[in-house]
Amino acid sequence: MKKTITAKSVYDTLIDEDKILTLKGRIQFHLGDVDIIVKQKDVVGNIIQEWLQGWLDKRGYAYRTNPNTQMPPDFFLDSRKDDRNLLEVKAFNREATPAFDIADFRMYAEEIVEKPWMLDVDYLIFGYHMEDDGIVTVKDLWLKKVWQITRRMEKWPLNLQIKSNVIHKIRPGVWYGKPTQFRMFDSLESFVSAVDYTVWQNPKTRETSGTWLVDFQNAYARHYGRKITIPRWTEIADKYLLK
Repeated sequence: MKKTITAKSVYDTLIDEDKILTLKGRIQFHLGDVDIIVKQKDVVGNIIQEWLQGWLDKRGYAYRTNPNTQMPPDFFLDSRKDDRNLLEVKAFNREATPAFDIADFRMYAEEIVEKPWMLDVDYLIFGYHMEDDGIVTVKDLWLKKVWQITRRMEKWPLNLQIKSNVIHKIRPGVWYGKPTQFRMFDSLESFVSAVDYTVWQNPKTRETSGTWLVDFQNAYARHYGRKITIPRWTEIADKYLLK
């Protein structure tokens, strides 16, 4: 029988038992009679996610993968329920700032209205380094909630990937070190407030903005059995802007 594990236990085991911050690895590729060590940094993130799945398998932990690869989580760690113990894996080159996608904004806004527990996904984030010879090390490992790794922009309540004036992805901020311009969100409520205002500010989603927040609050109350109060973005926006 498969063992159960929580996202917090995954993090603790990697840090305390496996001593992952002291390990070295490399990515090899075999084709025919050619065997190479991969030295391209942009493939490391996907490899780490596959590695973690192998880690879960080798240790006999129960999990299910998400058939919807466009949305978090990567892993359902509960064998029966989809609304708890959710784990998303992210990785980035520690020599640069985080540049991974959190989710497509429009899809994410629709998702959390229907499934408010998606806001409780745990993000296991690997900050890796690759040497010139292909040796990979994990310099940092974090376990965060979505609001702890996101922030505002100058003109938008969320840090977004915008192309040709069209919003695409929600992007992370820099949650480690000292902030220089924008603070990370300090609560779920502030993050939801930023999503709500972005729904209104974005022309592609504005038609749903009139009822988006009420729909979210109703869904949250149905699922958790308690009401949630979301502040107006205009009342808290300056809190997340360093002056």
